[in-house]
Amino acid sequence: MHVCSDRDSHALSSPYKYINPPLYSSTLTMYLASSLLVLFLFATSGGASPAVTSEAACKNSFYPKLCRAMLQPLRFPSDPYEFGRYSVKQALKQARKTSLLLDHYLSQGRGGSRRRVAGSALEDCRELASLNSEYLESVQAELGPGRSVLTQDGVERVKALMSALVTNQQTCYDGLEASRSFPELQGAFSNETRLYGVSLELVTTALARRQPAGGGKPSGSNAPPGVHAAGFRVVGRELIEENSGEVVPVNQSVLVARDGSGNFTLIADAIDAAPNNTKVEDGFFAIFITEGVYQENIVVAKNKKNLILIGAGINKTVITGNRSVIDGWTTFNSATFAVHGERFIALNITFENTAGPEKHQAVAVRNSADLSSFYRCSFLGYQDTLYAHSLRQFYRDCDIYGTVDFIFGNAATVFQHCNLYARKPLPNQFNAITAQGRTHPNQTTGISIHNCTVRAAPDLEAGPAGSTKTFLGRPWKEYSRTVYMQSFIDQIVEPVGWMEWNGSFALSTLYYGEYDNFGPGANTSQRVQWPGYNLMDAVQAMNFTVYNFTTGYDWLPSTSIPFSGGLI
Repeated sequence: MHVCSDRDSHALSSPYKYINPPLYSSTLTMYLASSLLVLFLFATSGGASPAVTSEAACKNSFYPKLCRAMLQPLRFPSDPYEFGRYSVKQALKQARKTSLLLDHYLSQGRGGSRRRVAGSALEDCRELASLNSEYLESVQAELGPGRSVLTQDGVERVKALMSALVTNQQTCYDGLEASRSFPELQGAFSNETRLYGVSLELVTTALARRQPAGGGKPSGSNAPPGVHAAGFRVVGRELIEENSGEVVPVNQSVLVARDGSGNFTLIADAIDAAPNNTKVEDGFFAIFITEGVYQENIVVAKNKKNLILIGAGINKTVITGNRSVIDGWTTFNSATFAVHGERFIALNITFENTAGPEKHQAVAVRNSADLSSFYRCSFLGYQDTLYAHSLRQFYRDCDIYGTVDFIFGNAATVFQHCNLYARKPLPNQFNAITAQGRTHPNQTTGISIHNCTVRAAPDLEAGPAGSTKTFLGRPWKEYSRTVYMQSFIDQIVEPVGWMEWNGSFALSTLYYGEYDNFGPGANTSQRVQWPGYNLMDAVQAMNFTVYNFTTGYDWLPSTSIPFSGGLI
């Protein structure tokens, strides 16, 4: 039986389906038309670039007419770099105006009872608009005050931010659509999503021209010397004892204990005490959490960077909540634990949402943090357990439990050496392990499940044979992308492997792949015959490794978390 969710209602529609926008949207179009176009125009090294016409800039656009219309007020041909700086400045102004508009809706109660019905969706939109403003500020900073050339790290960061911009806007739109209210905002935000999509295309073209040949990075199957399991040594104490001498550099540390023996009794208070906007060279702010059950709904803000949470172990340190869609929360805001601050690390912690299968969408962790890592953690829930929302993420030696779409979102995510456990759902429900939400072919996002184990949780294993169908995934959005590589797949997975979202939606535009898997559920002889399904070879599989998919060699070594850079 098909399971309804706040994503089901528009599964058949293109995420960029046009909705007639109000005047607000046309103003938005004028300002965001050129959003991040600078990176397309900045495609030649150094110096001034040749003049560019709107026809040339929009030639390969997914929406060429919209692209040309957006660029028309900006009077091409023009000097690309100067135009680009101006366009980013205007895009940032408009993103801030969007935040102010949402502030007005929320503070003035515009829409009366409609606000009470969909208030949390509007709050999500305000939060996401604020993030988009910060992302645009980051892009502006990458450009610098002059005609400098982006570094490779800058290129990868901008690609990740561009993908996240589109994801954030789509998340806002999805929430409003699910609320079935505020049609005037739905139209504007749908159009804004399409505008970001056009910008993403232009950025992708620009950055592709700037990619250095080869990159000079290793492409073998293992991480470089020195990247392996590590202990975390703080103020002369070793939290976990390993043979390795590698440690995470820690600048400050605090202790959270429910019995009052530490610096804080609440994890949220310890996070609030962490310094803001620390740099990589400043080291991590470590929060040690003693054994216990912490009933908290926690948000790690974007300015809480380089934060590491260290628990006493899986099922010993437990962060728990019970928010759900049925109880009035949006999927986005149902999370027990949500994180935005980049370079976040969690170790030895269980995150859970106890709402239960009858409450439908109920998120344990929502991760929107760039360069974030979870090591030796457990995620417990049913529908929508782990929301890998956006940016670049890594999960190692983790256990993830759930039922419907229990790993979902639109980040660039690699799971390595993790256990994925399908639980017993409601009667007549199915299990879909993944529901990846890529909405545009140029987004650098997807779910890569590498050297993991897929099996039944004890409650499902104990049930009648064949009573619940389990699938590797289904396409939440039109360009959904998920791969399983070198993993054990148990017999619980249906022989067809994958399931439709709704009819033929996305079957020709998705990318689903399998490579070198094993186990009774890994037999591909009866797999789906969709145009987007692939039996990958080693060359194709390498595209979804830590090295190639998340540029992990640039940031994972500093975490001291073990990883394999390539295929095993």
